[in-house]
Amino acid sequence: MRYRISIVVVCLLLLTQIIYGDEILLKNGDRLSGKIQNLVDGKLTFEAEAAGKVTINLSDIETLSSDEPIEVNLKDKTVFKQKISSAEAGRFAIEGNETTKAQEFVVADIVSINPPKPKWTGDIAVGITSTHGNTKTEMISANANFSKRTEKDRMTLSTDYAKGEQEDPDTGEDVTIEDWWRVKGKYDYFLSKKLYAYVDGRYEKDAVANLDRRVIVGAGAGYQWIESEIMNFSSELGLASLYEKYDDGTDSNSDITMQVGYNFDRKLRKDIKFVHDLTYYPRIDKFSDYYLTTTAGVRADLTEKFFMTFKAILNYDRTPAVGAHRTDVKYFFGLGYRF
Repeated sequence: MRYRISIVVVCLLLLTQIIYGDEILLKNGDRLSGKIQNLVDGKLTFEAEAAGKVTINLSDIETLSSDEPIEVNLKDKTVFKQKISSAEAGRFAIEGNETTKAQEFVVADIVSINPPKPKWTGDIAVGITSTHGNTKTEMISANANFSKRTEKDRMTLSTDYAKGEQEDPDTGEDVTIEDWWRVKGKYDYFLSKKLYAYVDGRYEKDAVANLDRRVIVGAGAGYQWIESEIMNFSSELGLASLYEKYDDGTDSNSDITMQVGYNFDRKLRKDIKFVHDLTYYPRIDKFSDYYLTTTAGVRADLTEKFFMTFKAILNYDRTPAVGAHRTDVKYFFGLGYRF
């Protein structure tokens, strides 16, 4: 009987070691046992034996160790995946093997531990309007956004669509009051932490404005002034090829333009985010002839996945189709799902 009890006790101790084998020594003298999850943006997520999941600032860590291999990325671009062990104050160590000799590193030089693998994220939102009575109107609008960010590059893709009809009270016929869509794609390659080169493209159609198609392809350089969970801001400068073709016989045009713009977003509260961008395309040979597009919107989270969104899109074309307005403003209000 004693033999069996001893075996159970040993197994439990071994299981505890397997589950909670990592250690964190803090600068205030506290020692935590548990499991290192990951470290991103200077914050370590740690599954503590007594307290459960906790978040620790890297600046508060004296030294740390793991009982199984973890991926560690350092400021000098050194990357290794193996067990680490405690060392003197402010440092940690790795054991040597066939390819790596035993070394010590500074804790403050850690950029990330077990960083999450880059993946596509995005959201889709839909808005529907239907009125019956004195007027009869049917409208549907939708937009989608997708993005992927790695250490070296960033890819974004977005699309917007709207179509609406209203019944003419005199004839009873349905009249199209809105029928347009656009798609945008962009690739950024980071030459440094802040500076990047980009290529992008836009394609747009608008039946009401007699725009058969507007195609813009551009390239240039940008600077990421701020990039964080709270706020992002970047500005860009480049060149673009802008082509416009109309449905009503207005002469099409193909121009080389400058491309100047910025992208901005900020969390107003934990569950509310403001998003704004602007891009300006003046002709190289005639700055007074230009195309400008800007978007501003607010998103309010309802749950972790669902949100409500409102945004306005303003386009200004200095030389639109004959009879069309230079300024065109579109509004969107809908319910979205984030993934």
